Amino acid sequence: MGDSDKPFGLGRVLLGLGLALQASEDFRDMDDTVEYAESAGVPMPELAAPFASGMMLVCGLGIALWKAPKIATGGAAAFLAVVTTQMHDFWNKPEEKRDGERLAFWGNLAMFGGVLAMLREAWK
Repeated sequence: MGDSDKPFGLGRVLLGLGLALQASEDFRDMDDTVEYAESAGVPMPELAAPFASGMMLVCGLGIALWKAPKIATGGAAAFLAVVTTQMHDFWNKPEEKRDGERLAFWGNLAMFGGVLAMLREAWK
């Protein structure tokens, strides 16, 4: 890895680990994750929540390790595109819940941008 590749490598590892660690947090309290998905209107939340968390864990590790990067970045991009607007639609939340959902929305949006940059690299 040349000097110009080091920031990409570090960014890739940090992004991938961030995604994987967030997914591992979901698994630590899956009952809460399922309940949250259900409150957002996700169909079959008892199946969708663990599947989505598992997908994010695998994709995050794939990005961090740069293994199957097209699949890992594509999966993460698909996940974030759907979850960001479905789960963190702060504009539809009551006032007392907007701040937390807005923060989660912007965080996911930033991760989505990072994943799209990695997706471009994966397809070079």
